[in-house]
Amino acid sequence: MFSSPSIRSAVAAALAVTACYSIPAQAQEGSGSGEVRRIDAAAGKVTIKHGPIDALQLPAMTLVYQVDQTLLTGLQPGDKIKFKARRVNGQYVVVEISK
Repeated sequence: MFSSPSIRSAVAAALAVTACYSIPAQAQEGSGSGEVRRIDAAAGKVTIKHGPIDALQLPAMTLVYQVDQTLLTGLQPGDKIKFKARRVNGQYVVVEISK
């Protein structure tokens, strides 16, 4: 395909550089159910005690999640919930929540 040795060398070098870069990890998403333990609407956080969430590789635990304040409307500590969360840049974010 490339007849010139200098072109072949340039292509090989470009491929080698490209191989050093990784594609950013896709956000992981999973569903769970649990109980609201604490709400900090001002900080946009909710603490949830939940069962395992296999898609996020989380065991049963109590964890503080980031959350959009609008999703907290009507929630109180002690509420039983179902939720969907994502791992984005190493942080867990609730993207859906319902009683």
